[in-house]
Amino acid sequence: MSYSKITKPMQAALVADMKEVLQADVYPPIDQLHGMMQYHMGWLNENQQPDNAPAGKQIRPLLTMLCCQAAGGDWTQAIPAASAIELTHNFSLIHDDIEDNSPTRRGRKTLWTTHGVPLAINAGDGMFAAARIALGRLEDRGVPAKTIVQAFRRFDDTCLKLTQGQDADMSFETRQDVNVDEYVAMITGKTSVLISLCAELGSIIAQKPAETSKDYHQFGLNLGLAFQVLDDILGIWGDEATIGKSATTDISTRKKTLPILFGLEHSPKLASIYFDTSIPETEFVPEVVELLDACGAEEYANKRAADYSNLALSHLESAEPQGDAGAALHELTHLLLGRKS
Repeated sequence: MSYSKITKPMQAALVADMKEVLQADVYPPIDQLHGMMQYHMGWLNENQQPDNAPAGKQIRPLLTMLCCQAAGGDWTQAIPAASAIELTHNFSLIHDDIEDNSPTRRGRKTLWTTHGVPLAINAGDGMFAAARIALGRLEDRGVPAKTIVQAFRRFDDTCLKLTQGQDADMSFETRQDVNVDEYVAMITGKTSVLISLCAELGSIIAQKPAETSKDYHQFGLNLGLAFQVLDDILGIWGDEATIGKSATTDISTRKKTLPILFGLEHSPKLASIYFDTSIPETEFVPEVVELLDACGAEEYANKRAADYSNLALSHLESAEPQGDAGAALHELTHLLLGRKS
């Protein structure tokens, strides 16, 4: 069974569960806080009327349910954990939009632009609290208390690391001395730890041995790292028609991605010009690309992405995912990594 077919009922169950947690079955919203959270989720429009706006691919929560099923568990038991994951992701997006001063997300105004920063911060906090409420509903699905405690411990540890990653990312904006190792640590927190939690929680709820859960954890961790590095590569050398954005943006905005940081460490000329904003963009971008190519930055980044990809696939194999869910996991992994087989 294909990924899209096996995840269709999972996605429907996920949305229904999140709507229960955020009380979207009550209309109009019981208060402004719930209305703001439901707006961010795409269930209400700016006028607080029912809506069905794009909600993203929801890969993270689907990964939790797929891993649970592939590990021999019942994916319906993992629905509360999947909801907690998706609500946590959206909590981080609400705060990220404020911190990045982003006016739009998924084609709509961000929450802080519609309600102001203070209320949006409060809605983000509410979303985080709702995520923990969702996770506690594992008890309603018959998940043993010991397993629920373990899930909460991993969840809380991950949320702290996620916040640390965001803190590092923001601090990098004012620094010119960021190195490759610091960057990898940052994307591990900002991107990878939540993906690793998705996979690990599925295994934990399926009550697999610790070693198997560790394999699922490492699978998700390296999958997230590989995906981010591949995105960094596309941000410089990608085809604009394929990636749907300018392939020069990362350079023109002086981003500090993996290939750029490698270049800064290995090309003195690049280091001397990269933060000089007086150079016209028409000259700056091609020169930076030329210098990156000269020092082997693309090859280095591709090697790192391949290493992370291979580690992800190796740990997935070690976890021995079974059945249609296991096949769907392999399909999703190869899709995210841009592999054909």
